[in-house]
Amino acid sequence: MSTNSEYIGFSENNTKFGNNVYKFRLTNQLKSLYTTIRDVNTSNKDFIFYNNRLIRLLIEEALNILPVNEQKILTPLNEPFNGFKNSVGNTNIVGVSIIRAGESMEFEMRNVIPDCKIGKVLIQRNEETFQPQLFYSKFPEYDQEDYVFLLDPALATGGSVMMALDCLIKQGYKEEKIIFVNILSCPEGLDIVTKTYPNIKILTGYIDEYLNEKKYIVPGLGDFGDRYFT
Repeated sequence: MSTNSEYIGFSENNTKFGNNVYKFRLTNQLKSLYTTIRDVNTSNKDFIFYNNRLIRLLIEEALNILPVNEQKILTPLNEPFNGFKNSVGNTNIVGVSIIRAGESMEFEMRNVIPDCKIGKVLIQRNEETFQPQLFYSKFPEYDQEDYVFLLDPALATGGSVMMALDCLIKQGYKEEKIIFVNILSCPEGLDIVTKTYPNIKILTGYIDEYLNEKKYIVPGLGDFGDRYFT
């Protein structure tokens, strides 16, 4: 079995936070996409459209983290070819969205992996204490072959993500088989999540500068859920 952990498509290791954190290498296309979704003047329609493009790229990148097996095939020219095949079937990929913003990522995940399983967890942040509160969780029946794509557009304080990770691990899902996929993150969130759960993998599109006193990512893109679902 082989993995592509040393190189992932449009991504690169961010060793500052350990070898399990990957971020996009910013191509000209990605620079433009991120500028558009950050712009306060971007319409709701365009915000949805361009984020969906980013989400699809992220899901494709997450698939590159999964292991593959060598496979010998025969081409239409009756020539042998030493190739590879995904060792994780689509039905063993579980997408878990953190409601509500994470649900924005489900559509593109289903487009890329039609047979994936879907779970949900509802965690809300207390706006006074900034502490997460768990209200609901429902996951597919656990299979030891399962890999989880944990979906949430932004990694800020890390509180909601760590509570979701705790729920998944208690359900039986393996830490080393969880990939947290997000559009935007910050150093504070990455630092606490990687120290608390060192065996998960994190795929982020962009690492911003810092959290402000209200625990928003700076420069950020505002409240993702409000901008996407309004």
